Amino acid sequence: MKIVAISGSIVGSKTRTAMDYTVQSITKQYPDHEVTLIDLADYDLQFSDGRNYLEYEGDTGYVTKTIMEADAILIGTPIFQASIPATLKNIFDLLPVNALRDKVVGMLATAGSPKHFLILENQLKPILGYMKAQIVQSYVFIEEEDFERKEIINHDVLFRIDRLVQDTVVLTETYQRMREEEAKYDF
Repeated sequence: MKIVAISGSIVGSKTRTAMDYTVQSITKQYPDHEVTLIDLADYDLQFSDGRNYLEYEGDTGYVTKTIMEADAILIGTPIFQASIPATLKNIFDLLPVNALRDKVVGMLATAGSPKHFLILENQLKPILGYMKAQIVQSYVFIEEEDFERKEIINHDVLFRIDRLVQDTVVLTETYQRMREEEAKYDF
């Protein structure tokens, strides 16, 4: 199984810290699965201009193709100004409408205020649904107080990330088995 973990911002460290732990959790729990971390801060991405994702080259081509080849995606995003960052939104704009069909997507968010927990519900879930993703219903919301010196210090948050990883893998395996079963019939 190919899993892509996306750290959806080019600034700050909390989301990357959470995604590093997420990747460690995947590697520990599912060592046979291939996991790729895409930290948007590490890439020089072009803004979407309407081209097919296969026409982009360089970092933009690598990121879009890696996402398209994934079976499961775990998206980490900070909440800025009560919204997801433009860098993450640009990733969705670079991909085709049905890019996430047959992919399971889990989410986690970092935010400075507990009032921002609904951003995933009201902004990210509708985008993912529109792009045909199978969304893991529970997500992880991490507040500023859960971090200290670029580490997550809240053990409940660590437990919830581990559980998000498990839910994402189990849901992906379940959908893969269902598609294999459906392929046996001529529907």
